[in-house]
Amino acid sequence: MIIINVKDEESIDRALKRYKRKHRNIGVMKELRRRKQFTKPSVERRNEMINAEYRLKKFGTN
Repeated sequence: MIIINVKDEESIDRALKRYKRKHRNIGVMKELRRRKQFTKPSVERRNEMINAEYRLKKFGTN
């Protein structure tokens, strides 16, 4: 949970801006998007192998 302490003479707009900056910097949305779709480890390895073969074929030998 993100906690923002609002100072006595600070406006709500300024505190909201600090909250948004902190939210962006710690990567909450990036983490949510990453966890949204689970892929099995075997599928991840297979995709890595396919990508590696593609890179070798395309960029490996000139």
